[in-house]
Amino acid sequence: MSCEAHFMTVLFASRPVRFLAVLSLFWMGVPAPAQATEHPGQAELVSEVARDTGKSPQTLNALLDGAKMQQSILDAISRPAEGKPWKDYRPIFLTDKRINDGIAFYREHRALLEQIGRQYGVAPEYLVAIVGVETSYGRNTGKYKVLDALVTLGLYYPPRATFFRGELKTLLELPDNHLAGSIDTLTGSYAGAQGWGQFMPSSIRDFAVDADGDGHIDLQNSLPDIFASVANYFVKHGWVSGDPVAIRAQPDAAAAEVVVQDASPQWPLEQLEVWGYAPLQAMDPGRLSSLQTLEGANGREYWLTFQNFYVITRYNRSPLYAMAVNQLAQAIAAGVDQADAAR
Repeated sequence: MSCEAHFMTVLFASRPVRFLAVLSLFWMGVPAPAQATEHPGQAELVSEVARDTGKSPQTLNALLDGAKMQQSILDAISRPAEGKPWKDYRPIFLTDKRINDGIAFYREHRALLEQIGRQYGVAPEYLVAIVGVETSYGRNTGKYKVLDALVTLGLYYPPRATFFRGELKTLLELPDNHLAGSIDTLTGSYAGAQGWGQFMPSSIRDFAVDADGDGHIDLQNSLPDIFASVANYFVKHGWVSGDPVAIRAQPDAAAAEVVVQDASPQWPLEQLEVWGYAPLQAMDPGRLSSLQTLEGANGREYWLTFQNFYVITRYNRSPLYAMAVNQLAQAIAAGVDQADAAR
């Protein structure tokens, strides 16, 4: 018996099952399983998270090895709805169905919404409008794996890599009791936002609330946690209880061009009136405001916006988003009042 034959006999005798499996693969010409390929920058990321949290590098690598770069995510981020003009953006969110669903949702959860509204000083219709715009009242919280989304955008999308890598790092660092499930099972938007209010990991870390007191922040299944987290986000960004969000303005023929860098209120209303933009509602002339010019279905619309409008743009930086939330909230509040009056 040759040395090779003797070796094979001994190997078969000591490990017959494993031997047969390996031998069958050899006879079939099937290559051995390949090692998982690391994502670019994975080693550095794992090192940072392990250093900052004490989590096991092996566990972190196993999570990231299971994540996939998704081309559809890169495609989606290149064509956000906020790139549309207001005349095309508004009909996405201000539909009869979304308004009527919001009215029904408010009435169904009225006691909880109004209790949280009083606690935080945020009108309940704005909490409803946020979850209405973000996820159609919880019906569409996103189909992408959150881990896939943040790996794709944080490690494969250079234009926003700094932001999304930071969100990926935060996701890996979050305690288990701050998430609706294990990291590898979470689903959300193509940008990695999750839950009914579509919170990014850093927003979960900084603003999410365990409102039901069960020791677990669950933005997917706990309505108290969902509503209170949105309200807390608003308050921490400067929401002023009872203040307006936006009102229409009428420009005169000689209205000056106003350059607006962002939605932060910068000028007293009386200054904007001097420049030719008259508010269509009575308002304190000293109230700080800004101006938004939107391309509406019937031409340009001019809006005077205030601190609470600016707060909504901290949730999503698009003025179109903030205006959609504001108008949906107003429509829901009007519908609830009308339903109450009809009883």
